[in-house]
Amino acid sequence: HSPGNFQVYDPVSKILYSGDLGASLGQDYIYVTNFEEHIKYMEGFHKRYMNSGRALRNWAKMVRQLDIETIAPQHGAIFKGKDMVNKFINWVENLETGIDIMDDVYKIPTKRLVV
Repeated sequence: HSPGNFQVYDPVSKILYSGDLGASLGQDYIYVTNFEEHIKYMEGFHKRYMNSGRALRNWAKMVRQLDIETIAPQHGAIFKGKDMVNKFINWVENLETGIDIMDDVYKIPTKRLVV
């Protein structure tokens, strides 16, 4: 979400250090064990800071080519195991975010302001 943000993949340990992607705030655990429950800790951040669903779909397509066993975000809980990694990639791939959810903001106001 910011200039200079990058990700690193280690093919030996099969860990993707994902920077801000996958970041979560407020949980009290290190590893995600219930993905559906964990979404609430990630969703707000991703909808606000990730620029578009298209960018996320391109990311998902790219990382599916890697043999990832762990995704370790810069902030928050870690996704460990192929099942959890795939759940995260699927979630990201289908997330509407950034410019995708701006339609309601860019409309001509229809209500009159009463002073």
